[in-house]
Amino acid sequence: MFDPKLLRTAEGLEMVRGNLARRGVVLDVARCSHLEQRRKKLQVEADELRNRRNTKSKAIGKTKASGQDIQPLLEEVAGLKSDLEKNESELGEVQTELESLLLGLPNLLHESVPDGSDEDDNLELRRWGQIRDFDFEPRDHVELGLLDFEAGAKLSGARFVVMRGDVARLHRALIQYMLNMHVEEHGYTEVYAPYLVGPRALQGTGQLPKFREDLFAVKGDKELYLIPTAEVPITNLVAGKLLEASDLPIKMAAHTPCFRSEAGAHGKDTRGMIRQHQFEKVELVHIVRAEDSHDALEQLTGHAEIVLQRLGLPYRVMALCSGDVGAAAARTYDLEVWMPGQSGTQDGGGSPVKGRYREISSCSNCTDYQARRMGARYRPEAGKKQTVPVHTLNGSGVAAGRCLIAILENYQQADGGVLVPDVLRSYMGSDRIPAAEACVG
Repeated sequence: MFDPKLLRTAEGLEMVRGNLARRGVVLDVARCSHLEQRRKKLQVEADELRNRRNTKSKAIGKTKASGQDIQPLLEEVAGLKSDLEKNESELGEVQTELESLLLGLPNLLHESVPDGSDEDDNLELRRWGQIRDFDFEPRDHVELGLLDFEAGAKLSGARFVVMRGDVARLHRALIQYMLNMHVEEHGYTEVYAPYLVGPRALQGTGQLPKFREDLFAVKGDKELYLIPTAEVPITNLVAGKLLEASDLPIKMAAHTPCFRSEAGAHGKDTRGMIRQHQFEKVELVHIVRAEDSHDALEQLTGHAEIVLQRLGLPYRVMALCSGDVGAAAARTYDLEVWMPGQSGTQDGGGSPVKGRYREISSCSNCTDYQARRMGARYRPEAGKKQTVPVHTLNGSGVAAGRCLIAILENYQQADGGVLVPDVLRSYMGSDRIPAAEACVG
């Protein structure tokens, strides 16, 4: 959540209202003002009651020493204690309501985020790579027949897949290659983390309470959820911690499966592996000083770009507009990889054509939004008492499943086989995946 102090002045409240309006979020200004006025009044009353109680309590000893009757003072102190307890209870209720309101609001957008309502309004920043000119009609990854969607559906239902043989090995090779690159070249610490987390971790990174329906809950004696992304357990490794400025930056990388119900995606991207309930990612997380977070976003995005460049996959970088930025992020870049087998439209609309860019990585600066929810802080100056929230960033480096199908589509051959990118051949032990005998799925 953002700094609650922003709601304590008319200027701050108006700034928050205007910022959230860019996302299409309507802030209940009247409710915020009422709660803040009530909080302030109760806080002042609590301080006054506490001071009066302390003063009267100190007077008891002096009154007793002088031989006077202390019973009236004892009764007054008891009354003040009762009033204070009632006040603190009411104050706690107001603070809980304020916190609930804040937990339901998204992060404040960075001023550089372009205005817009959805992905059609995202701003293209740059492109990399030469789109291949096929001398045959390229097929999509489903038509290539190398992935078994029928078996996945039989085992688990729609939006699941089974991989076998060379394709399963290519998928594993991608993950190993990405992890090795980020650890050995980009200075990340590899982390293995649980795939099940409690609600507190999901609240810390912003999935709860607002996005509960997107999660898979696990039945058992504990309230646990399958992780939607490694961002959740990895970022929460600093939850509740007080770090020194010298500890930062912290850069972590993890490979995990990710599980998403895709509750809001009915009928969207149902074909193939574009949108699955279970998929694999190599996730990158940065924990940095407040003043370094926007530079860190550029660095993190660059690390994800290098993966695609080394694999020879054309892509573009998009700055997400105000209506498309995720709730926890202040600013996001999407990497969209070219997939020649996907159906799309000409830039700016028009007749359907073969090939389109599809998102393969989202790199976000969450500023202090997650840190405030998690209680993650650092001391800017050693030996000083002042502490401030860390800034957190995360991004896919990259999504293994979408990277796999991007390779299958971009490196496909006329006979249905697929060439293996040069950098993966030592992991695969071969330079080619043979064609499937028949399409499956």
